[in-house]
Amino acid sequence: MTTLDFIQLILFVGLLIGLTPILGSYMNKVFSGSKHFMLPVFGWLEKLTYKSTGVDPNEETNWKKYTYGLLMFNLMGLIFVFIIQIIQAYLPLNPAQLGNISWHSAFNTSSSFITNTNWQGYCGETTMSYFTQMIALTVQNFASAATGITVILALIRGISRKSTDKIGNFWTDLTRSTLYVLLPLSIIFAIVLVGQGVVQNFKTYETVQTLQGTQQIIPMGPVASQEAIKQLGTNGGGFFNANSAHPFENPTPFSNFLQILAIFLIPGALTFMFGKMVGSPRQGWAIFSAMLILFIAGLGISLYAEYSSNPIFGHIPLMEGKETRFGITNSVLFSVVTTDASCGAVNAMHDSLSPLSGMVAIINMMLGEIIFGGVGAGMYGMLIFVILNGE
Repeated sequence: MTTLDFIQLILFVGLLIGLTPILGSYMNKVFSGSKHFMLPVFGWLEKLTYKSTGVDPNEETNWKKYTYGLLMFNLMGLIFVFIIQIIQAYLPLNPAQLGNISWHSAFNTSSSFITNTNWQGYCGETTMSYFTQMIALTVQNFASAATGITVILALIRGISRKSTDKIGNFWTDLTRSTLYVLLPLSIIFAIVLVGQGVVQNFKTYETVQTLQGTQQIIPMGPVASQEAIKQLGTNGGGFFNANSAHPFENPTPFSNFLQILAIFLIPGALTFMFGKMVGSPRQGWAIFSAMLILFIAGLGISLYAEYSSNPIFGHIPLMEGKETRFGITNSVLFSVVTTDASCGAVNAMHDSLSPLSGMVAIINMMLGEIIFGGVGAGMYGMLIFVILNGE
């Protein structure tokens, strides 16, 4: 490892620690109904949403009504994403003239995106139209991440409130999660990604002449807008089949660093938000520290394994399956972070990891997202461990 590699790792951990209380405090204000700086920007849209849907934002419900709202919302999302896929040939924004998606593939994708699994059983640039990518998948990336936040909010209220069966309003939590947390962060992140060279357009696919004299079709599309929520919402499911190894999704070392940081950003902040909501920031920091220690341990083992000398390969670093533009450290950091968060985003081939670092990736997945984890899912997974240990 080089000095720059060490500096990058220290910077990553430092930014994660530094941003956690900032975003966590902001999220606490959002979900407690306090004033915050984004209220003048999207407050009108929040009110319009409640008015158009007939939701009373001040009405709190019990767990049964909260759960019913959550299930119905996601069932509607499942049907919506499924229908768009099977009729995409008749919809606009399809410059490549891609056909309808088979019902079984559409159901696979719909059920995957609805659960924040984002298993990608398709090649994005040859299967999904721009309309499907934006209106179905990108929208569902927001919805599934917001759903994860609503679940942890309900659990936190259930833990902290002892004399009531009210755990909040699902529709209010969903709206605020989307408007005040996911949307602003995604807009900022998407603009930065465009500045780094991530594609964001509605052009038709380009046909170019290669150095070998053959023709190659270069896919275009609204990539940055999906990439932003893909990472921030721990979604995975890249616009392109190569995911974050594709230069149109992840063109520079800076974009690579930001994408990795974005995966942990909200899950880390949720630990601090938890501490604030239960009136004990120390508890939030204790959970954050446990997650961070597990993350650093897994990262250390993986880096040791990948940089260890192997006589079979002539004592050279193992670059098989790594992202050659960014090197071993960035590939390993991405693999550890994405498996910790159960995020489908990748910038290297995990089956090419050395046996020991591959084992770390598998253990991360088997732990069930308790090392920061998916948005919301990691926090409530860790809280279950805390509760069971307390018993």
